[in-house]
Order: sequence, then C-alpha cells, then structure tokens
Amino acid sequence: MNQNKGMARFWILAWGLGIIGQICWNVENQWFNTFVYAKIAKDPTIISWMVAISAIATTIATFVFGTASDRSGKRKPYIVTGYILWGIFTILFGTTEFITGGRTNQAQQVIMLAAVAVVLMDALMSFFGSMGSDAAYNAWMNDNMNSTNRGQIGAALATQPIIGTILGTVIGGMLIGGNDNYTRLFVTMGGLVIVFGLLSLLIMKDNPDLKPNREGSFWKQLMGAFNFRELSKRKELIWVFITLAVYFIAFDVYYPHMGNYLIYYLGFAPDSIGIIEGLALIVGMLIVIPTSRMINRNRITETAAISIVLSFVGIGILGLFVSPGNVDPSTVLNWNILIGLLFFGFGYVMFMQVISVWMKQLFPSDSKGQFEGFRIVFFVLLPWLISPFISNPIIKSTGRMMDSSGNVEYLPTDALFRISAVLILLTFVPLHFARRCRIEAVEGSGKDAAK
Repeated sequence: MNQNKGMARFWILAWGLGIIGQICWNVENQWFNTFVYAKIAKDPTIISWMVAISAIATTIATFVFGTASDRSGKRKPYIVTGYILWGIFTILFGTTEFITGGRTNQAQQVIMLAAVAVVLMDALMSFFGSMGSDAAYNAWMNDNMNSTNRGQIGAALATQPIIGTILGTVIGGMLIGGNDNYTRLFVTMGGLVIVFGLLSLLIMKDNPDLKPNREGSFWKQLMGAFNFRELSKRKELIWVFITLAVYFIAFDVYYPHMGNYLIYYLGFAPDSIGIIEGLALIVGMLIVIPTSRMINRNRITETAAISIVLSFVGIGILGLFVSPGNVDPSTVLNWNILIGLLFFGFGYVMFMQVISVWMKQLFPSDSKGQFEGFRIVFFVLLPWLISPFISNPIIKSTGRMMDSSGNVEYLPTDALFRISAVLILLTFVPLHFARRCRIEAVEGSGKDAAK
C-alpha cells in the first residue's frame, strides 16, 4: 500500500513539475520574445542578447546546483527553492513593460533601458528555473530511472516539452488576448510554478538510494566536472552530446522567433498560434508509443536517424511552402503549416525521447546532477550562443521593414526555416560516430560476458 502511494506521489510530481516547468520554459522561449516585439521594440538583437545571457545563466546554475545536490545527496531543497524563485522572477519579468509604457515607439534611451531590464530579468528567471528544473528535477528523475521504467520516463521527458508547448502556447495566447495583456500571462504562469514548488515541499521524497558524493572541496568537485581527460573516456556520451547540440543549433535558428514569425510576418493573432501548433503537435505525440517500443528493443540509433529525417521534412515544408502569399491568417486551417508542423512534431518528440534515454543511461551513477550540467552545455549553452549568429543576420537581411511612423522593424521570415532544414542534416555526422561507439561498447560487453 505504501509502495503504491509512493509511486503515485512520484508520478504526480514527475508529470506535474515537468509539465509546469516546460510551460514556463515555453513562456520564456516564445512569449518573452513576442512580449519584446509588442512592448519594447521589434529588434531581434534584444532577443539574441536574452538568449545568450540566459543560456550562460542556465549553464552556471545547472553546474553549481547540480554539484551541490550531488554533494548533499538531496534534490528536494533545490527543486523547492528553484521553482518558487522561478515563478517570482517570471512575474517580475512582465513589469519591464512599465519602462516603455508598453509602446515600441519610444526614444532610443528608453528602449535601451527597457532592453537591459528585460535581459536581466530573463537571466534571473533562467538561473532559478535551471536550479529547480535542469539541475535538480532532471537529476531526481534520473535517480528514479531503472530497467522497468526507463521507457516511461523517457516518454515523459520527451512529451513534456511538447505538452508544455501546446499548453503554454494555447493558454498563453488566450491569456494575452487581443489586447496584448502580457501581465495576466506572466502572473498566471509564475503563480502556477510557485504552487508546484510548494507542493514539492509538502510531498516530495528523495530516492533513498541517493547518497552524498563529496570529492574534496565544493570548488574542486565543481571544477572536476571540467576534467576533460576523464570526460574524453566517455566517447559515446560525448558524441551523443554533440548530436544534441547540432540538432538544437538548427532548431534555435528559428524557434525563438516562431511566435513573432506567425504574428508579425504571417499576420495571425496571438490566440491562434496555440491552435495552429496544438493541432499538429497533439497528433505528433502519437509517435511516443512506437518510439518507446523501439527504445525498449534497443534500436536507439535507428530511432534517432528517423527523428532527424522527420524533422528535416517538417522544417523544409515550412521553409519552402509557407509565406504571407499562401496563408490565410483568418483561419487556423492552413494545411501547409499544419503538415509541416506535424512532420516536425513527429521528429522532435522522437528525437527528445530517444536522446533523453540514451544520454541518461551513459551518466555516471555518482555524478548525475553534475552531468546534467554537461547536458545543458550542449542542449542550451552552445545552441543558444551559436544560433543567434545565424538567425540575426538572416532576419536583418530578409525582414527589414518600416512601420507607419517610419521606424525600422526586423521581422523573422521563412528564410529561417530553409537554413534550419539544411543545418539539421548535419546532425547525421555526430550521430554516425555515436553509433560506432555504441556498437563498440556492445561488442566489448559481449566479449567480457564471454570471458
């Protein structure tokens, strides 16, 4: 009976913390950027600075608190504190619109002040979000992964970003409404994150098998994560990390600008975006079932390859067959957009599911929290630092326009998707080497068993 209660408590928190965290990340990745265009200025440079600085904050927080949780043998305090502060700074982010009064035609000095405030609040929100989610929640999930539930946990980790995207986009658009009420969005979403932080305080339990892992001083152990000689021994994990990075460099070329692309370039209303993405992504989640079966049959590399192809097809359709001239923003039933998003949804869900399981199986058992930091380097830091150098010049060269007052605006265009489609094919290069390492590892274990 107690065991059943424990499992129920685990899955409630596994899904609750995961989904509300992904909703909040979606609010940051999509609605923070549309907020900048609506309330500060239509300039992708502000978004590029937000992305870069928050990536650095995310990485630092993940390493620091991942190491701290490994040393203490506890994840719960970091989840509770991180989620509560995450919610608070999500709410505070919205207050930056008072600097410009919510108007994008202010003097340059006012816009600059607002841009600095936006970047700072986003960095703080990302720092504490990574403390609670990336460093502690992901390690907690890894602590509880075993041979009987790895497919289910992999499915949870893969589908939560999609569910978060759907809910965050649909609900976010509804909360913003036709009058650009971003305050309502940030207060609601930040409040929900705080609630789940408090719920964790009341019912969460750490895995009893988790023990403190202290290796000298905190600083020595933290720096030990950067022991590249030791890291170089884990060749398969390194190539999986590089596969993750290349995929998300291509992904982040367009995704941070997706909301502004749909609203300001194609002409959709904010509350239509969620329906457009939701229709395709809900169907796309059906791929979780066959993907789980392939993972449980150990067809890891084949699954990853299929996911890349599906992603390429979806992004390619959006880049080649979607433009202001062939969409109707008065309806969500634009089949060129829906089909493109459907293929990409299949590919993205499949990729996240298989890579999540593949990585976590290769993490050392005594440094799971610390290795979440490495995951963030390749999943967040490198893609978010590199992708703006690709997307920003594209937007400034293809999307330069003038508003009614004669001010210059830069709108994301379909060119972003064409470039991203080409870039995503490069993911096959590190995947090839990861596959070779995996085959060698399997053959090596077979020889050891024979001995």
